[in-house]
Amino acid sequence: MSTKTLSKEAEIRLMNFFNNRIDPIDMARAIRQVNLTLALGAMNEQENVPSKLGDSFYWLNELAEILNPYLDLE
Repeated sequence: MSTKTLSKEAEIRLMNFFNNRIDPIDMARAIRQVNLTLALGAMNEQENVPSKLGDSFYWLNELAEILNPYLDLE
């Protein structure tokens, strides 16, 4: 796992993007939908999903959880 931090400029751009252009809940929903579609497509094409691809699914879900904590709700 990488522990690099974002530059201040990247942080400001991300904040502006999510504050002015898109609702974080809608973005999280879209990420989850795309992630599910990609995962199903990858599983249909091959029995063993490469670990790099599996890691990508994991990190997309993590991003969606940061934007809208869906799985942590009780």
